[in-house]
Amino acid sequence: MDVHRNVGGSAEDVAEAHKKDLETQEKHGVKYLNYWVDEDQDAVFCLFEGPSKEAGERVHREAHGLTAEEIFEVQQGE
Repeated sequence: MDVHRNVGGSAEDVAEAHKKDLETQEKHGVKYLNYWVDEDQDAVFCLFEGPSKEAGERVHREAHGLTAEEIFEVQQGE
């Protein structure tokens, strides 16, 4: 899961960026599963599966250039 802070865009802008991620993800072996927008904190959280944190970052960089400040490797709880 990655975190984008100080996004400076609307929820619609984030939706458009996510669409670009989906168009680019396969090239890097990544699958973006979901995203969340916190407009009050001007933050976006993206959940993806992929071979590495770096692969997820490459998708963002290529798709729209909005890279994350932090990326966490997380596992689903049981």
